[in-house]
Amino acid sequence: MTETSKPYVLIVQHAQWERPGHIQDSLEEAGIPTRVISMLNEKKPDLPAPDGYCGVVLMGGPMGALDFDEYPGLKTEHKIVKAAVQEHKPVLGVCLGHQIIAAALGGKVKKGKEPEIGFAHIDRVNRHDFAPMDSAGLAVLHWHNDVVSAPEGATVIAKSDVTKVQAFAYGSALGLQYHLEVSPTILEQWLEQPEMIKGLKKSQIKKIREDFRENEATLHRVADTVFSSFAARCASFSRVLQENA
Repeated sequence: MTETSKPYVLIVQHAQWERPGHIQDSLEEAGIPTRVISMLNEKKPDLPAPDGYCGVVLMGGPMGALDFDEYPGLKTEHKIVKAAVQEHKPVLGVCLGHQIIAAALGGKVKKGKEPEIGFAHIDRVNRHDFAPMDSAGLAVLHWHNDVVSAPEGATVIAKSDVTKVQAFAYGSALGLQYHLEVSPTILEQWLEQPEMIKGLKKSQIKKIREDFRENEATLHRVADTVFSSFAARCASFSRVLQENA
């Protein structure tokens, strides 16, 4: 296998402003190539060969994880998740991606009692190497309406007062309902998107900016830990693919 054909991490994007941010940073630091694709509107997307990628990242988006009629490509994403977990290939889902992983592996997705937007505290439920967290928990950025119930056999890692499953692990997959990937630049892009700030008051937007500045250093540290761990697992799977090529 040549350097140009080195296994990469497949990043599935659902909206232009939902970018991988700190996830991309960790993968680049680990020397792992990435390929970004979108397949929302494709019933039969032209997918890369599974042995070409060593990990999968599913980003967030404004649609629902089960909106198959409007976005037929979501069905394919569910299949990708199932296949990757069966192969023990690392999978990471953020927000919508977290919900797709849960649904694909047998969990449930439904509307939450109320939207969770802005900063709020999460508590650790169980220890897990995929997403280490202090027992005191931490404040993180939320931006979602839907919630999940974890698949049978999954380990719930974190919860909040509003959302019982904020993070979970299942086999080689990690789902994060919250946003550790967001940089200051990405946050500002979000706050310029009408779809993202619909229904928010100016005071709420101001509070999100203030809370982000206050928590950014801690969030970046946690993001580095979580995403570097994911990158390391992708690198390990990449070596397996190259050895078997």
